[in-house]
Amino acid sequence: MTDSIEHVGDRPAAAGHGIQKPEYDPRLTNEDLAPLEKQSWTSYNFFAFWMSDVHSVGGYVTAGSLFALGLAAWQVLVALLIGITIVYFLCNLVARPSQATGTPYPVISRVSFGVLGANIPAIIRGLIAVAWYGIQTYLASASLVVVALKLWPGLASIADADTSGLAGLSLLGWIAFLVMWVAQAAVFWNGMEAIRKFIDFCGPAVYVVMFLLAGYLVVEAGWANIDLNLAEVSITGWAVVPVMLTAIALVVSYFSGPMLNYGDFSRYGREYSAVKKGNFLGLPVNFLAFALLVVITSAATVPVFGELITDPVETVARLDNAFAVVLGALTFMVATVGINIVANFVSPAFDFSNVSPQKISWRTGGMIAAVGSVLITPWNLYSSPEVIHYTLDTLGAFIGPLYGVLIADYYLVKKQRVVVDDLYTMRTDGTYHYTKGYNPVAIAATAAGAVLAMAVVFLGSSDAAAFSWFIGCGVAFVLHWALSRRGAAAPVA
Repeated sequence: MTDSIEHVGDRPAAAGHGIQKPEYDPRLTNEDLAPLEKQSWTSYNFFAFWMSDVHSVGGYVTAGSLFALGLAAWQVLVALLIGITIVYFLCNLVARPSQATGTPYPVISRVSFGVLGANIPAIIRGLIAVAWYGIQTYLASASLVVVALKLWPGLASIADADTSGLAGLSLLGWIAFLVMWVAQAAVFWNGMEAIRKFIDFCGPAVYVVMFLLAGYLVVEAGWANIDLNLAEVSITGWAVVPVMLTAIALVVSYFSGPMLNYGDFSRYGREYSAVKKGNFLGLPVNFLAFALLVVITSAATVPVFGELITDPVETVARLDNAFAVVLGALTFMVATVGINIVANFVSPAFDFSNVSPQKISWRTGGMIAAVGSVLITPWNLYSSPEVIHYTLDTLGAFIGPLYGVLIADYYLVKKQRVVVDDLYTMRTDGTYHYTKGYNPVAIAATAAGAVLAMAVVFLGSSDAAAFSWFIGCGVAFVLHWALSRRGAAAPVA
């Protein structure tokens, strides 16, 4: 085992499928949840994973929106780099247990929450993914609508939700949404190897188009006419410190979802060093290059179009060249599909499968998320900033505590010692049986962290709400460690 991590119990070291032992309880395992037979992902695969995760419309808009806080361009870049470096280290921490054991996030959560208690973090993460999956699918379909209207202007008659709409979405919008829904499901249905190949393509492809778009706008504007200070109201002096801290927190919060269940992907790593190298290239290095492109491209929209545009789809839609519009919109559409699959499809696939392994396979779990994403009509959710703020921030307030408990338990309580076979047993003497399959300490710590984080979201200012992940994580981390040290949890075998 690499990095001197001790793991008790035999784990197959010998293609992408899990090995189920006869003694594994069927209520806790299936082929998708069992320890992997072979781990084959290289550092490039993890680099490509993060490129797909970063290079999305949402990532672009998030980076560009930091200027609204009143920060100068260099301050935005510093905040982005510090935030993504924090994400890098946090991802390394959460990747280690899953890579070492070959198990996905909901299974490794059994170490801290219990073999049945792990359904709590699994369901919470799954529900968050369903909401975001619907929103990202809608964003991707919006790019497809741009392409359709550019190629066939006559479709404008069915692009109005007021005259040809259903449940708040136009007929053309519905067609585009369902096309994207089916396309994503097709990639997912072909398994993790197909997903790996897809994300290997997505990230680099978006870079090509982003460089072309930035280059075109810079030439059109003229470098001398580009002002990188995009803030309408500049903040100076020490007043900039809390604003930059807020920007850093927003970056961490944006990646908190895929960061929590990163074990779903790190389990495929050949070795832990490959995961860390891929994380370094895909996060600090890649994100800095991406942020520079966003800043330059956004700044160039002011002299070219007469206003600041932070939405890349809207930017390409303003171009006069039809080919450029189609290429740009399709590329950002593919990029959004990439992040949607890796961040919001794979996660609920494992999470929902964990609830009932014999009835819900990995594919079935993913399709449950896909169907749920339609039922919540995400275009209505996305059209109301207030609703999406409270809905997703409330769910997101649980992500920090879940992360805090997992890290405190694995590194401080269990000392990186995992009895792999006991993750799949319902025996009362199993290491992770705790109290009828639940660890009350982990559940209490999560609840306390989530309640405090939710109180900040609902009762505090919007600036304070940006720190809900850190607050929830910190409270749950300390509580779980302190209570476990006092012997409240069952002793580790």
